[in-house]
Amino acid sequence: MKEDSVAISDYLDENLVTFLEVSNQKEALEALVDLLDKEGKLRDKQTFYEAILEREKIVSTGIGIGVAIPHAKLQGYDDFFIAIGIQKGEGIEWQALDGLPVRLIFMIGGPDEEQTKYLNILSMITAAIKDEECRKNLLKATNSEDVVAIFKNF
Repeated sequence: MKEDSVAISDYLDENLVTFLEVSNQKEALEALVDLLDKEGKLRDKQTFYEAILEREKIVSTGIGIGVAIPHAKLQGYDDFFIAIGIQKGEGIEWQALDGLPVRLIFMIGGPDEEQTKYLNILSMITAAIKDEECRKNLLKATNSEDVVAIFKNF
């Protein structure tokens, strides 16, 4: 096994999965940043949040098929972390590439100098969410244990 290969389940934590009932992108981003901060993942909540917003300004992280992957890489982090938000009910307008509303949000944070590992994590998430069955199961999940299990079994 290559040293820089990653399993998405290595970065998942049941405490970093939340079921959202928000009305817009800003509320979704704030909820996920708050969750990461509450779980002790962030060194500086405001700096991380601002980095997430700056990244959104460059180009929407709404990649299509109801999925967004907001992310920020900053100095001072040892490893990556992922918070997952699943929007219950109506999707959120996110200026996604395909124009569809977003219901699955994967917020990634981590070290700015680990580009290869970051791209591996991104490709693992993308592979999973391209699978229609995986997406359907995530949207049907009712608890964080189920969400993590879906990725472990993918």
